[in-house]
Amino acid sequence: MKKQHILAALLASVAMAGASQACERTLRSSDTHPDGYPTVEAVKAMGKMLEEKTGGKLCIEVFFGAQLGEEKDSIEQTQFGVIDLDRVSLGPFNNIVPETQIPSLPYIFRSTEHMHHVMDGPIGQEILDAFQPHDLVGLAFYDGGSRSFYNSQHPIKSMEDLKGMKFRVMQSDIFVDMVSALGANATPMPYGEVYSSIQTGVIDGAENNPPSYESSGHFEVAKYLTLDEHLIVPEILVMSKKTFDSLSAEDQAAVKEAAMASNAVMHDLWVKREAASMEKVKAAGTEVITQIDKTPFMEAMAPVYQKYVTSEKLKKMVEDIQATE
Repeated sequence: MKKQHILAALLASVAMAGASQACERTLRSSDTHPDGYPTVEAVKAMGKMLEEKTGGKLCIEVFFGAQLGEEKDSIEQTQFGVIDLDRVSLGPFNNIVPETQIPSLPYIFRSTEHMHHVMDGPIGQEILDAFQPHDLVGLAFYDGGSRSFYNSQHPIKSMEDLKGMKFRVMQSDIFVDMVSALGANATPMPYGEVYSSIQTGVIDGAENNPPSYESSGHFEVAKYLTLDEHLIVPEILVMSKKTFDSLSAEDQAAVKEAAMASNAVMHDLWVKREAASMEKVKAAGTEVITQIDKTPFMEAMAPVYQKYVTSEKLKKMVEDIQATE
């Protein structure tokens, strides 16, 4: 864990003390996305609900824009209890919680609606429960949108167009293997380094959902967006088990209820934000490729599934997801 991020979190805690006197306890929540982003606003809404449910005992302060560190660092800080809540993409958890690898598989979900039916049901609960042995409590899933490729070089209309290109991916083995299976070169790096890396030619592009592509400003340096929608990976809100265990049973229940309620807030904001982001990047001159035959892309994923879906438990989870209407 980076010492400067721990120090930042502790200093932030001290700074909040004066501003949060109305609450008995203010929980620190981290997010890499900027202020106003749907996940940030959803956790703020959760905080208001939690304050009401606990009669002012618990509040939430959201530190957006990676103020408390990029996702890998914030996860570690949350496990140690330095950060209380953390909104993170599932990708960085793939090497920590094996169950998160399944919803992170390429083309595992047929649509966003399919993803919601799965993650809001027993399969989603099974994945949330899997965080407990890792000093974390899984609270709720948020929309992560459909992830697609964007780059600074040329339009991508087929797998051939990907050959030899360098793409940033999250620090997750599945993401690396997915890009490699498509014939491109994967470069894991923190989200905050992507803009300058595309600008300077260290990488050719990256892959993400439209709101992230827009809010990060990546559309300014990578003008070609191909909506191949290779991943519909949910995001997750987790809580430090150390923090959770320090709460009364009544307050624990309030935290879980407020987190689940924030899911609906986030989804509504997400739909609006996604449409607005697409309008903005198109107006800025982004070339958006929508007509693409996904079949070769899907067929290329066979070795990825073979590598990660190894246990009977994970194989059954894949089968259950595919069987979910």
